[in-house]
Amino acid sequence: MADRDPHPLTADPAGYTTDIYAWTKAQANLLRDRRFEAIDLANVIEEIESLGNEQAHAIESHLIVLGEHLLKLMVSRDRDPRRGWRLSVVNARNRIGVRLRKNPSLRRELPDLFADGWSSMRDAAIGGLNEAEESLVPVDPPFAVEEALAPDFFPGD
Repeated sequence: MADRDPHPLTADPAGYTTDIYAWTKAQANLLRDRRFEAIDLANVIEEIESLGNEQAHAIESHLIVLGEHLLKLMVSRDRDPRRGWRLSVVNARNRIGVRLRKNPSLRRELPDLFADGWSSMRDAAIGGLNEAEESLVPVDPPFAVEEALAPDFFPGD
């Protein structure tokens, strides 16, 4: 009986594109077994970088929700949805806090993530307001990311 490779997809890095689950298991086994020569190094590097990028993207997504609802609180005259927007702000702040505790180096990226997400925050806020309120949404951020993350900051109250 021919020797079988106990690590499927080791010789075939194409497994990376056809079965990522099996590929990750195989790569982890190769690392455990210290079979470094068989590792699909280029794709392992790409996946490690992707993990970090996913953390930054998650924070940016929460920042967009945070900014959207802070803008709505700032300009809306409608009192009915305010409680929901405040709750959403608190939840977004909590989720950002959790990500930052697990990835403290992302704290220094917050200003750039906030700036990159500003147009999305603004567009989302405008999409959820009435026509009269839309014109009140500022073109440039009226608050900094540090202010947006402050637990007692709720504009329009």
